[in-house]
Amino acid sequence: QAQLVESGGGLVQAGGSLRLSCEVSGRPFSNLAMGWFRQGPGKEREFVSRINGRDNSIYYSDFVRGRFTISRDNNKNIVYLQLNNMKPEDTAVYYCAADAKALTMNVMSQLEYQYWGQGTQVTVSS
Repeated sequence: QAQLVESGGGLVQAGGSLRLSCEVSGRPFSNLAMGWFRQGPGKEREFVSRINGRDNSIYYSDFVRGRFTISRDNNKNIVYLQLNNMKPEDTAVYYCAADAKALTMNVMSQLEYQYWGQGTQVTVSS
């Protein structure tokens, strides 16, 4: 079992920045692919970004590409999501998730991730 704990959420003005962190324990971190999802008010949970463990391949949703940056520190067992130039529509609970499988068909699907954090609230004011 892996345990994931997010931190770094908060209230920020439009155009501002935040850095979210997700610390992982319970499984070898370097083998895990790590993803970020978010769920806005009244919306379904959606994919934000992913970074693989084996080759560090990175994926972004179109609505965050160029504004958000995912990274990982395998020495600290932490994955980060840097949020820049934030918009009110970025308001959501942000979740990190871990994929321990050797093969993933759809990196954007929640079903591909076996472990989830509790989420951290991000609120962007206009």
